[in-house]
Amino acid sequence: MRQIKKGNGQASERNRNHISRSYSDKIFDIVNLLVMLVLLVIFVWPLWFVVIASFSNPNEVWMGNVVLWPKGFTLVSYETLLEYKRIWVGYGNTLFYTVVGTLVNLVMTVCGAYPLSRKDFIPRHFFMFLFMLTMYFGGGLIPTYLVVNGLGLVDTRWAMIIPGAVSIYNIIITRTYFMNSIPPSLQEAATLDGANSFQYLMRVVLPLSKPIMAVIGLYYAVGHWNDFYTALIYLYKEELMPLQSFLRDMLMSTKLTLNNLSGLDTATVELKTHLAQTLKYSVIIVSTVPVLCIYPFIQKYFVKGVMVGSVKG
Repeated sequence: MRQIKKGNGQASERNRNHISRSYSDKIFDIVNLLVMLVLLVIFVWPLWFVVIASFSNPNEVWMGNVVLWPKGFTLVSYETLLEYKRIWVGYGNTLFYTVVGTLVNLVMTVCGAYPLSRKDFIPRHFFMFLFMLTMYFGGGLIPTYLVVNGLGLVDTRWAMIIPGAVSIYNIIITRTYFMNSIPPSLQEAATLDGANSFQYLMRVVLPLSKPIMAVIGLYYAVGHWNDFYTALIYLYKEELMPLQSFLRDMLMSTKLTLNNLSGLDTATVELKTHLAQTLKYSVIIVSTVPVLCIYPFIQKYFVKGVMVGSVKG
Protein backbone atom coordinates (compact mmCIF):
# COMPACT_ATOMS: atom_id res chain seq x y z
CA MET A 1 0.00 0.00 0.00
CA ARG A 2 2.85 2.37 0.78
CA GLN A 3 4.32 1.76 -2.65
CA ILE A 4 0.94 2.42 -4.29
CA LYS A 5 0.53 5.67 -2.35
CA LYS A 6 4.08 6.64 -3.20
CA GLY A 7 3.46 5.90 -6.86
CA ASN A 8 0.23 7.92 -6.83
CA GLY A 9 2.06 10.83 -5.19
CA GLN A 10 4.79 10.80 -7.81
CA ALA A 11 2.21 10.64 -10.60
CA SER A 12 0.29 13.60 -9.18
CA GLU A 13 3.56 15.52 -8.86
CA ARG A 14 4.36 14.83 -12.53
CA ASN A 15 0.86 15.92 -13.51
CA ARG A 16 1.30 19.20 -11.67
CA ASN A 17 4.63 19.76 -13.39
CA HIS A 18 3.17 19.05 -16.83
CA ILE A 19 -0.02 21.09 -16.58
CA SER A 20 -0.81 22.36 -20.03
CA ARG A 21 -0.38 26.10 -20.38
CA SER A 22 -3.14 28.17 -21.88
CA TYR A 23 -2.85 29.86 -25.26
CA SER A 24 -2.60 33.30 -23.66
CA ASP A 25 0.26 32.12 -21.41
CA LYS A 26 2.19 30.88 -24.43
CA ILE A 27 1.64 34.18 -26.24
CA PHE A 28 2.83 36.04 -23.16
CA ASP A 29 5.97 33.90 -22.96
CA ILE A 30 6.78 34.52 -26.62
CA VAL A 31 6.25 38.28 -26.35
CA ASN A 32 8.26 38.39 -23.14
CA LEU A 33 11.11 36.48 -24.79
CA LEU A 34 11.14 38.83 -27.79
CA VAL A 35 11.16 41.90 -25.56
CA MET A 36 14.04 40.51 -23.51
CA LEU A 37 16.02 39.74 -26.66
CA VAL A 38 15.49 43.28 -27.93
CA LEU A 39 16.61 44.73 -24.60
CA LEU A 40 19.62 42.41 -24.61
CA VAL A 41 20.68 43.73 -28.01
CA ILE A 42 20.08 47.34 -26.97
CA PHE A 43 22.23 47.05 -23.84
CA VAL A 44 24.90 44.55 -24.88
CA TRP A 45 25.69 45.59 -28.45
CA PRO A 46 27.01 49.09 -27.60
CA LEU A 47 29.36 47.55 -25.02
CA TRP A 48 30.49 44.92 -27.50
CA PHE A 49 31.03 47.55 -30.18
CA VAL A 50 33.25 49.59 -27.87
CA VAL A 51 35.38 46.50 -27.20
CA ILE A 52 35.81 45.46 -30.83
CA ALA A 53 36.34 49.05 -32.01
CA SER A 54 39.18 49.53 -29.55
CA PHE A 55 41.00 46.52 -31.07
CA SER A 56 40.23 47.34 -34.70
CA ASN A 57 42.18 49.23 -37.31
CA PRO A 58 41.42 52.96 -36.95
CA ASN A 59 40.73 53.27 -40.68
CA GLU A 60 38.12 50.47 -40.53
CA VAL A 61 36.41 52.10 -37.56
CA TRP A 62 36.42 55.49 -39.27
CA MET A 63 34.79 54.08 -42.42
CA GLY A 64 32.12 52.25 -40.39
CA ASN A 65 33.16 48.75 -41.40
CA VAL A 66 33.28 47.46 -37.81
CA VAL A 67 29.88 46.10 -36.78
CA LEU A 68 30.05 42.71 -35.05
CA TRP A 69 33.70 41.64 -35.21
CA PRO A 70 36.99 43.55 -35.07
CA LYS A 71 38.67 44.22 -38.39
CA GLY A 72 42.39 44.67 -38.77
CA PHE A 73 43.23 43.64 -35.20
CA THR A 74 45.68 46.10 -33.66
CA LEU A 75 46.71 47.44 -30.26
CA VAL A 76 47.85 50.83 -31.52
CA SER A 77 45.19 52.74 -29.53
CA TYR A 78 46.21 51.00 -26.29
CA GLU A 79 49.89 51.60 -27.05
CA THR A 80 49.15 55.30 -27.52
CA LEU A 81 47.15 55.32 -24.31
CA LEU A 82 49.88 53.64 -22.27
CA GLU A 83 52.46 56.12 -23.59
CA TYR A 84 50.53 58.73 -21.65
CA LYS A 85 52.60 58.38 -18.47
CA ARG A 86 50.29 60.32 -16.19
CA ILE A 87 47.63 57.64 -16.56
CA TRP A 88 49.46 55.49 -13.96
CA VAL A 89 49.35 58.37 -11.48
CA GLY A 90 45.62 58.60 -12.07
CA TYR A 91 45.20 54.85 -11.61
CA GLY A 92 47.02 54.96 -8.28
CA ASN A 93 44.96 57.91 -7.05
CA THR A 94 41.68 56.34 -8.14
CA LEU A 95 42.54 53.04 -6.45
CA PHE A 96 43.31 54.92 -3.24
CA TYR A 97 40.10 56.95 -3.41
CA THR A 98 38.05 53.84 -4.21
CA VAL A 99 39.49 51.50 -1.56
CA VAL A 100 39.85 53.97 1.30
CA GLY A 101 36.66 55.83 0.39
CA THR A 102 34.60 52.63 0.27
CA LEU A 103 35.95 51.49 3.65
CA VAL A 104 35.07 54.86 5.18
CA ASN A 105 31.63 54.74 3.56
CA LEU A 106 30.89 51.25 4.92
CA VAL A 107 32.02 52.16 8.45
CA MET A 108 29.92 55.33 8.48
CA THR A 109 26.90 53.56 6.98
CA VAL A 110 26.99 50.77 9.57
CA CYS A 111 27.49 53.26 12.39
CA GLY A 112 24.41 55.13 11.21
CA ALA A 113 22.20 52.19 10.28
CA TYR A 114 22.78 49.86 13.23
CA PRO A 115 21.57 52.21 16.02
CA LEU A 116 18.54 53.17 13.92
CA SER A 117 17.62 49.48 13.60
CA ARG A 118 17.63 48.91 17.38
CA LYS A 119 14.14 49.23 18.89
CA ASP A 120 15.67 49.98 22.30
CA PHE A 121 17.32 53.11 20.85
CA ILE A 122 14.69 55.63 21.95
CA PRO A 123 15.52 58.69 19.76
CA ARG A 124 15.84 56.64 16.56
CA HIS A 125 12.76 58.26 14.98
CA PHE A 126 14.09 61.75 15.68
CA PHE A 127 17.48 60.99 14.12
CA MET A 128 15.79 59.27 11.19
CA PHE A 129 13.78 62.44 10.58
CA LEU A 130 16.97 64.53 10.59
CA PHE A 131 18.65 62.13 8.15
CA MET A 132 15.65 62.16 5.84
CA LEU A 133 15.63 65.97 5.93
CA THR A 134 19.09 66.10 4.37
CA MET A 135 17.86 64.05 1.40
CA TYR A 136 15.52 66.86 0.33
CA PHE A 137 17.34 69.99 1.48
CA GLY A 138 21.00 70.83 0.92
CA GLY A 139 23.19 73.86 1.29
CA GLY A 140 24.35 73.94 -2.32
CA LEU A 141 27.74 73.96 -3.96
CA ILE A 142 29.16 77.21 -2.60
CA PRO A 143 28.31 76.61 1.11
CA THR A 144 29.65 73.06 0.79
CA TYR A 145 32.89 74.35 -0.71
CA LEU A 146 33.22 76.87 2.12
CA VAL A 147 32.79 74.10 4.69
CA VAL A 148 35.35 71.85 2.98
CA ASN A 149 37.76 74.77 2.67
CA GLY A 150 37.23 75.72 6.31
CA LEU A 151 38.14 72.18 7.36
CA GLY A 152 41.39 72.41 5.41
CA LEU A 153 40.47 69.59 3.03
CA VAL A 154 40.80 71.49 -0.24
CA ASP A 155 43.63 70.19 -2.42
CA THR A 156 44.09 67.08 -0.25
CA ARG A 157 43.21 63.44 -0.84
CA TRP A 158 40.54 63.59 1.86
CA ALA A 159 38.54 66.07 -0.20
CA MET A 160 37.59 63.10 -2.41
CA ILE A 161 36.48 61.00 0.58
CA ILE A 162 35.16 63.01 3.56
CA PRO A 163 32.49 65.21 1.84
CA GLY A 164 30.73 62.09 0.51
CA ALA A 165 31.49 59.80 3.45
CA VAL A 166 27.93 58.55 3.78
CA SER A 167 24.71 58.23 1.77
CA ILE A 168 21.40 58.52 3.60
CA TYR A 169 19.75 56.31 0.99
CA ASN A 170 22.24 53.53 1.73
CA ILE A 171 21.76 54.01 5.47
CA ILE A 172 18.02 53.44 5.03
CA ILE A 173 18.57 50.28 2.99
CA THR A 174 21.11 48.91 5.48
CA ARG A 175 18.89 49.78 8.45
CA THR A 176 15.97 47.96 6.86
CA TYR A 177 18.16 44.91 6.22
CA PHE A 178 19.26 44.83 9.86
CA MET A 179 15.64 45.08 11.03
CA ASN A 180 14.23 42.43 8.70
CA SER A 181 17.06 39.91 8.45
CA ILE A 182 18.59 39.81 11.94
CA PRO A 183 16.20 38.08 14.42
CA PRO A 184 15.86 39.87 17.79
CA SER A 185 16.40 36.51 19.49
CA LEU A 186 20.05 36.62 18.41
CA GLN A 187 20.56 39.80 20.41
CA GLU A 188 18.94 38.23 23.46
CA ALA A 189 21.13 35.14 23.15
CA ALA A 190 24.27 37.24 22.71
CA THR A 191 23.38 39.35 25.75
CA LEU A 192 22.88 36.23 27.86
CA ASP A 193 26.31 35.04 26.74
CA GLY A 194 27.84 38.29 28.01
CA ALA A 195 28.30 40.15 24.72
CA ASN A 196 27.93 43.92 24.68
CA SER A 197 26.48 45.93 21.80
CA PHE A 198 29.80 46.34 20.01
CA GLN A 199 30.63 42.63 20.26
CA TYR A 200 27.13 41.74 19.04
CA LEU A 201 27.57 44.04 16.04
CA MET A 202 31.02 42.76 15.09
CA ARG A 203 30.54 39.04 15.76
CA VAL A 204 26.87 38.49 14.90
CA VAL A 205 25.32 41.28 12.83
CA LEU A 206 28.11 41.98 10.34
CA PRO A 207 28.91 38.31 9.52
CA LEU A 208 25.21 37.81 8.75
CA SER A 209 25.07 40.98 6.64
CA LYS A 210 27.49 40.07 3.86
CA PRO A 211 24.84 40.49 1.10
CA ILE A 212 23.94 44.06 2.00
CA MET A 213 27.59 44.96 2.68
CA ALA A 214 28.54 43.70 -0.78
CA VAL A 215 25.74 45.67 -2.44
CA ILE A 216 26.38 48.91 -0.58
CA GLY A 217 30.12 48.49 -1.07
CA LEU A 218 29.61 48.11 -4.81
CA TYR A 219 27.47 51.25 -4.93
CA TYR A 220 30.11 53.26 -3.10
CA ALA A 221 33.05 51.79 -5.03
CA VAL A 222 31.51 52.53 -8.45
CA GLY A 223 30.72 56.06 -7.30
CA HIS A 224 34.32 56.67 -6.23
CA TRP A 225 35.76 55.07 -9.36
CA ASN A 226 33.71 57.26 -11.71
CA ASP A 227 33.97 60.45 -9.67
CA PHE A 228 35.74 63.30 -11.42
CA TYR A 229 33.41 66.22 -10.62
CA THR A 230 34.61 66.36 -7.01
CA ALA A 231 38.19 66.59 -8.25
CA LEU A 232 37.28 69.52 -10.51
CA ILE A 233 35.95 71.42 -7.50
CA TYR A 234 38.38 70.62 -4.69
CA LEU A 235 41.67 69.53 -6.27
CA TYR A 236 44.29 71.68 -7.99
CA LYS A 237 47.46 69.57 -7.81
CA GLU A 238 47.97 67.33 -10.79
CA GLU A 239 49.43 64.50 -8.68
CA LEU A 240 46.13 64.20 -6.79
CA MET A 241 43.84 63.96 -9.81
CA PRO A 242 41.87 60.70 -10.36
CA LEU A 243 42.03 58.54 -13.47
CA GLN A 244 38.95 60.06 -15.09
CA SER A 245 40.46 63.55 -14.97
CA PHE A 246 43.64 62.36 -16.71
CA LEU A 247 41.65 60.53 -19.38
CA ARG A 248 39.56 63.63 -20.00
CA ASP A 249 42.71 65.75 -20.30
CA MET A 250 44.21 63.24 -22.70
CA LEU A 251 41.16 63.32 -24.96
CA MET A 252 41.11 67.10 -24.85
CA SER A 253 44.83 67.31 -25.69
CA THR A 254 44.29 64.91 -28.58
CA LYS A 255 41.50 67.13 -29.85
CA LEU A 256 43.70 70.21 -29.60
CA THR A 257 46.46 68.37 -31.43
CA LEU A 258 44.08 67.56 -34.26
CA ASN A 259 43.18 71.23 -34.52
CA ASN A 260 46.86 72.09 -35.06
CA LEU A 261 47.85 69.75 -37.86
CA SER A 262 48.65 72.44 -40.37
CA GLY A 263 51.84 71.77 -42.27
CA LEU A 264 51.57 67.98 -42.09
CA ASP A 265 50.95 65.77 -45.09
CA THR A 266 47.49 64.37 -45.77
CA ALA A 267 48.37 60.80 -44.77
CA THR A 268 49.64 61.86 -41.34
CA VAL A 269 46.59 64.03 -40.71
CA GLU A 270 44.28 61.18 -41.69
CA LEU A 271 46.14 58.70 -39.47
CA LYS A 272 46.00 60.94 -36.40
CA THR A 273 42.33 61.71 -36.98
CA HIS A 274 41.39 58.05 -37.24
CA LEU A 275 43.54 57.15 -34.23
CA ALA A 276 41.77 59.74 -32.11
CA GLN A 277 38.48 57.98 -32.90
CA THR A 278 39.63 54.57 -31.64
CA LEU A 279 41.43 56.17 -28.71
CA LYS A 280 38.06 57.14 -27.28
CA TYR A 281 36.99 53.51 -27.19
CA SER A 282 40.22 52.33 -25.54
CA VAL A 283 39.78 55.01 -22.88
CA ILE A 284 36.31 53.65 -22.11
CA ILE A 285 37.67 50.10 -21.79
CA VAL A 286 40.55 51.13 -19.54
CA SER A 287 38.26 53.07 -17.20
CA THR A 288 35.47 50.47 -16.92
CA VAL A 289 37.15 47.05 -16.99
CA PRO A 290 38.29 47.10 -13.32
CA VAL A 291 34.73 47.67 -12.10
CA LEU A 292 33.35 44.99 -14.43
CA CYS A 293 35.90 42.52 -13.07
CA ILE A 294 34.71 43.08 -9.49
CA TYR A 295 31.01 42.50 -10.12
CA PRO A 296 31.08 38.70 -10.83
CA PHE A 297 32.64 38.02 -7.42
CA ILE A 298 29.79 39.70 -5.51
CA GLN A 299 26.95 38.96 -7.93
CA LYS A 300 25.63 36.15 -5.71
CA TYR A 301 25.11 38.65 -2.88
CA PHE A 302 23.76 41.42 -5.07
CA VAL A 303 20.17 40.28 -5.71
CA LYS A 304 19.62 39.06 -2.16
CA GLY A 305 21.00 42.21 -0.60
CA VAL A 306 18.98 44.59 -2.76
CA MET A 307 15.69 42.70 -2.53
CA VAL A 308 15.76 42.27 1.25
CA GLY A 309 17.06 45.73 2.01
CA SER A 310 14.67 47.50 -0.33
CA VAL A 311 11.57 46.66 1.74
CA LYS A 312 11.11 49.68 3.96
CA GLY A 313 10.19 48.84 7.53
